[in-house]
Amino acid sequence: MRSTAATRTPFVAPLDAFGADDLPTVGGKAANLGELLRAGLPVPEGFVVTTEAYAAVVESVRLADLVAAVEGGAGEGTAESPGPRPGPADLRAAVAGAALPEGLRERIVAAYRHLGRDVPVAVRSSATAEDLPGAAFAGQQDTYLNVVGADAVVDAVRRCWASLWTDRAVAYRRERAVDQTEVRIAVVVQAMVDSEVAGVMFTADPVSGARDRIVVDAGAGLGEAVVSGLVTPDHYLLDERGGVVEWTPGRGEVVIRSVEGGGVRQEDRPAGEPVRSGEPEAPDGGAPDASEGGAGARQALLSEGQLSVLAAHARTIAEHFGRPQDIEWALSGQRFRIVQARPMTALPPPPVALNRRQRFQAAILTEYLPVRPYPMDMSTWLEHGPTGMMREVTSYYGLKGTFENYLREEDGVVVQLVPPSPHPGPRMLLTPWRLARRARRFRTADWTADPRLAEFLAEADALDALDLPALPWAELVQVPARALALMAPCRDLRIDYLPGSGLALARMALATRFLGRRELLADLLGGARTRTEDSNEALRALADRARAVPEVRRLFTEREPAGVLAALREGTGTGFAEFRDGLESFLREYGRRETASPLLVSPPTLVESPEVVLGLVRSLLDRPEGVQDTTSRSARALERLLEHPLLRGRRARALVERWLRAARDGVAFREDSHFYFTASLPALRRSLLEIGERLRGAGVLEEAFDVFHLRLEEVVEVGDVTAIPAAQAERLRSLARGRAAKRAEMSGVALIDHARVFPRKDTGDALVAGSPASSGTVTGPVRVIRGAEDFHRLREGDVLVCPYTNPAWTPLFQRAAAVVVDSGAIASHAAIVAREYGIPAVMGTGTGTTVLTDGESVTVDGGSGRVSRAS
Repeated sequence: MRSTAATRTPFVAPLDAFGADDLPTVGGKAANLGELLRAGLPVPEGFVVTTEAYAAVVESVRLADLVAAVEGGAGEGTAESPGPRPGPADLRAAVAGAALPEGLRERIVAAYRHLGRDVPVAVRSSATAEDLPGAAFAGQQDTYLNVVGADAVVDAVRRCWASLWTDRAVAYRRERAVDQTEVRIAVVVQAMVDSEVAGVMFTADPVSGARDRIVVDAGAGLGEAVVSGLVTPDHYLLDERGGVVEWTPGRGEVVIRSVEGGGVRQEDRPAGEPVRSGEPEAPDGGAPDASEGGAGARQALLSEGQLSVLAAHARTIAEHFGRPQDIEWALSGQRFRIVQARPMTALPPPPVALNRRQRFQAAILTEYLPVRPYPMDMSTWLEHGPTGMMREVTSYYGLKGTFENYLREEDGVVVQLVPPSPHPGPRMLLTPWRLARRARRFRTADWTADPRLAEFLAEADALDALDLPALPWAELVQVPARALALMAPCRDLRIDYLPGSGLALARMALATRFLGRRELLADLLGGARTRTEDSNEALRALADRARAVPEVRRLFTEREPAGVLAALREGTGTGFAEFRDGLESFLREYGRRETASPLLVSPPTLVESPEVVLGLVRSLLDRPEGVQDTTSRSARALERLLEHPLLRGRRARALVERWLRAARDGVAFREDSHFYFTASLPALRRSLLEIGERLRGAGVLEEAFDVFHLRLEEVVEVGDVTAIPAAQAERLRSLARGRAAKRAEMSGVALIDHARVFPRKDTGDALVAGSPASSGTVTGPVRVIRGAEDFHRLREGDVLVCPYTNPAWTPLFQRAAAVVVDSGAIASHAAIVAREYGIPAVMGTGTGTTVLTDGESVTVDGGSGRVSRAS
């Protein structure tokens, strides 16, 4: 009996009447179980109360109107509907109290009796938006076990319907952009498996993503103890044929068992009581481990033969559905039953082996991609911004494969970072000649006078001056292309001036090595005057201004940065006005910088986030007077260098000083080109958000920021935002919602396994270890700073522990005693700045932000790359 468009869907039907094509009728759980029954898998027999039955019930109480009112938002009602708006509790009450359509109760009872007289059953929800790729909805709706009797079954069906509207289920769907007005629920009723052992099984490793591994968790009694996390289960890691790779015995804290007459009870299992389901041996064929807790207490719940049977079921199910599966199983009377199967969600992509070049690239990319890119990032700034520019620069000089195909997508969402493996191309033969020619022709000291830079900045200013809300749609959607086109002059400037910059830095490095003064190089180069140092000086001036006005300083000590900003906007008086003027001046000059990543357009820039600047000011307020800066250290380093016997002659000294000026010009080019090349970023972001706002107004998006779930080419295809064809609007709406759900699913999955990028070192007695990046040893309290919103928490002398850094973090290095970073390498931003400020740095720890805790006193050895507990 199969549902078709021409045949009215029944309210109740056998489970094996349905399959994958019947998702709207029976929901994800029932559709999957029906598929497994048809494939011959051992699934307990049962029946489904379809979504048509649910629809008939809720139509009688006008639930759709209630849902619309709930989704309209919290707060007071409208003039038409005064009083507070309804919430999920009102939805549950309406469903639970609804009258059943004529004949529905009789059909449920008849289907139940067909299973046997007063047979115990499991009653499970099966919503149309659960057990799907990208949204498992595990545990969001209710399940009732060991239900006995017709009246109890009907009542359990009602409660499953009502569970569609629990607070947690509504919030879960809202987070995953599932339309609350369209979701329906069916109910699966199956013969109960009164299991001796039960649990879950994954057909791929949910931690590593390995597709050639099967993971089995098993607990005594009913599987609810394992599924709900009440018990520490036996944990088996199998190869794809079912061979045991690893076995970790469980602790069996509780057992859930059926109660005669209906319901379940939870039992605390006495310590040392063995639980046996099969052969009395460990799964690898060895003897049971009779360790603490009594003889046999750590005996495996499943034998090697039983695990082999489970693995065979796992392979069959995964092959049938064509993707890795999350399976619930039960063992009763030496027979396995499959009680649920759904696609695995939040599954990491298959691990990729990295060579040395890829690990080096990954160490840099993980620092620059601290968050998952959005589809709009992929189609705009990531493709045509700094990484696209550097791909073209390196290709021009003969290096192929840099920043190409390094982000893999599924369903339009980035799921994995696969570092590129650059290699020389045919153009490499011409590279020495090209480098030499440009190094002679383009002096790095002159780059800011290049007319191309002036033209670039003028166009960036013109983009910033655009009144975007006033632009017609046709002009608005062209603004992103204008902003991205500004990368072309940036690319050309880099191609022309990088050779001279690189040559000058290499020459100075060789000179200090030849003179035996290599340790002075970082301080020597730290004297370069850069726009980053200009912004740091401006921040110090803002901090001085705040320090000088008691009421402004008091604000910073009493409030978080967001509260300081609100008070500054409302405050009156000369002190407040002067500080506001200073803040606005800083944002005009330096506000184009990124807050999270120079590679992404989705995070806000500094000009959009004045509270970040205030956090930096707060971190500098208590800075002691006369703190040594990089310029004074650089001057002393030069004095020490010039004391060398080989540099006593005037000509030799003049030559080294000239080389040092050129090297500092090279450093300035590196920093300042980055500073200037983000000039078009604010205009690009503002234009995209304005596009999003208009699509929101047209009913395509729920909020303006959702435009980042779309790609630029998809948006540009819209001819007239005020008259979008219904089909196109629905397609964009569906793409945005689907990608938002996929992104939410992947939120806990890293783009790349840090353990592969930063292989775990033998830390000995150290808490964490990484790559030594700036020498020195200091002891201080840990301060974990995860993002720009935490900048204000850093205090003088803290050990800065962070997942990544970028130029916006630079002022923090003036206060930190040392820096410990999860990502990055010796040439990354944090390492370079730490060396310039003369503070120890350890890069690529992989786990620093998770292992180290705020306030913990540690010793950082930047020379060995070790972070130890302070003695």
